[in-house]
Amino acid sequence: MTDQDKYQDKYQSDNVPIAMTIAGSDSGGGAGIQADLRTFAFHCVHGTSVLTCITAQNTQGVTRVDAMSAQAVAAQFEAVMVDMRVSAIKTGMLLNQEIIQITAKKLVAFGCGNVVVDPVMVSRVGAKLLDDDAIHAMGDLLLPIAAIATPNRYEAQILAEMEIHTLADMQAAAQKIYKLGARSVLIKGGGMTGDLKAVDVWFDGDRLETLQTEAIDTIHTHGTGCTLSAAIAANLALGKPNLQAVQDAKVYVTTALKYALAIGKGQGPVGHFFPLQRLR
Repeated sequence: MTDQDKYQDKYQSDNVPIAMTIAGSDSGGGAGIQADLRTFAFHCVHGTSVLTCITAQNTQGVTRVDAMSAQAVAAQFEAVMVDMRVSAIKTGMLLNQEIIQITAKKLVAFGCGNVVVDPVMVSRVGAKLLDDDAIHAMGDLLLPIAAIATPNRYEAQILAEMEIHTLADMQAAAQKIYKLGARSVLIKGGGMTGDLKAVDVWFDGDRLETLQTEAIDTIHTHGTGCTLSAAIAANLALGKPNLQAVQDAKVYVTTALKYALAIGKGQGPVGHFFPLQRLR
């Protein structure tokens, strides 16, 4: 067998992990589908995608959002699932109640297991992104499907119906959200202040863990939440247990923040391809 034959045999489709992102497009390339696919590629996981909306966006903000139809979302999902063996899926910006409903329906219909739900409802600075009907659909339909749910502080406050100011609050909220049906919950501390800034809380019904990484002092954090959930999905696709997938994803995001890109006139994205930056 030649070296080329060995290479082709190693990388046959059955041996390449496949992940899917169901999220919106960020024209500035810092978050959403673009960030997710770069994160999958970093982990040597083949990335597939289902676009839920298209945003006109840059480092300074979002100027327009156009939703895909529920039928278009369903068609994209089905096209991938009937053809490829997808090992893990993450959901990001689903935008409205109709898209949340069709996404949940398809995930159940295809028996998807390794689903990471990033419940994009409120930004890390507290700006509400979904209306009340969509928020209820997220809690009622999507969280019960989640292997891992990754709400930020403000999303956790809505889902747990409580204020979150302390580590004890984060721990209590994680346990409340777990009761909504997710098999495990990661409450992200990016919206916290002081010593809790880089602290996340994990609960899976058995283990209540405080996960802390180095706090990186940078304003260029655009796409951090998308990147974390995509990295978790990639690690699940690679066969890692849930908590290990989260811990490894946190290390990846922390390093990417160290190499954040000061591009544009506003808040730049994390450096998804930091090994290549090191070579420059």
